[in-house]
Amino acid sequence: MTTRSASMSAGASTASRRFILKLSCPDQAGIVHAVTGELLAQGGNILTSAQHGDADHHRFFMRIEFECAQARPVEALRTVFQPLAQRLQMDWELVDAQRKTRVLLLVSKLGHCLNDLLFRVQTGHLAIEIPAIVSNHRDFYQLAASHDIPFHHFPLLQASDEQKLAQERRIQEVIEEQQIDLVVLARYMQILSPQMCRYLEGRAINIHHSFLPSFKGARPYHQAHERGVKLIGATAHYVTSDLDEGPIIEQDVARIDHSMTPDQLVAIGRDVECVTLARAIQWHAEHRVLLNGHRTVVFR
Repeated sequence: MTTRSASMSAGASTASRRFILKLSCPDQAGIVHAVTGELLAQGGNILTSAQHGDADHHRFFMRIEFECAQARPVEALRTVFQPLAQRLQMDWELVDAQRKTRVLLLVSKLGHCLNDLLFRVQTGHLAIEIPAIVSNHRDFYQLAASHDIPFHHFPLLQASDEQKLAQERRIQEVIEEQQIDLVVLARYMQILSPQMCRYLEGRAINIHHSFLPSFKGARPYHQAHERGVKLIGATAHYVTSDLDEGPIIEQDVARIDHSMTPDQLVAIGRDVECVTLARAIQWHAEHRVLLNGHRTVVFR
């Protein structure tokens, strides 16, 4: 449930700053009262609030966007909120709402998701920053250059396991140097090592067609055409060491019929992949996604 509250303090001035607090904790009485009371004590004015109680796991989830009339550093708010978070055993994050998420894009030889994301950022429809693009091929270096984004080519042709780990270390160097918040596998056709998956836990998103596990391997849309599939789609999820089985953020489908060719299915499927991935990135960047074990809570 999403609500808009009345002001919890005097009217906000032009110097006010917006913040986002998201949290999960064991469910118990008084969580909302305690959290909103702490924000009130810090001069907070709640703009939006959403919450969810998971009865199966006895866990509570909440996202609050608020402003402070007197501009305060986010670090100061984290410090004063820490005692309450410890008392309620929270997993929590408090961020400056104006700070854009810094995203590293990984891509191989299929560029539809990459091109779509770059266009959305360029036109202001996706409020993220893309400091770098990494690929195991050189196909899209000119596309990256046209958007003034550094392109890193880390090849992997016939690479050994040791060379793959070395390549992942180079990716990690880019992540650290560019202070990356989120890694997006925009049709990056390489399986990440368990070590890399642990390093990126909760901050890497992948996109795949929705046929898994029915049509694995090459040419899945052609396999679907042969089987007379009526729905095709895509799934965006967090990356884990269980291939394509991480917590799901967003899914979408498109209806097809017998008159369509395999190439038409590919085109429709790629459109769905682009939209699904963009939504997942947007929701993550807006701090709307909370992990709930193998599932997610998404406050849209």
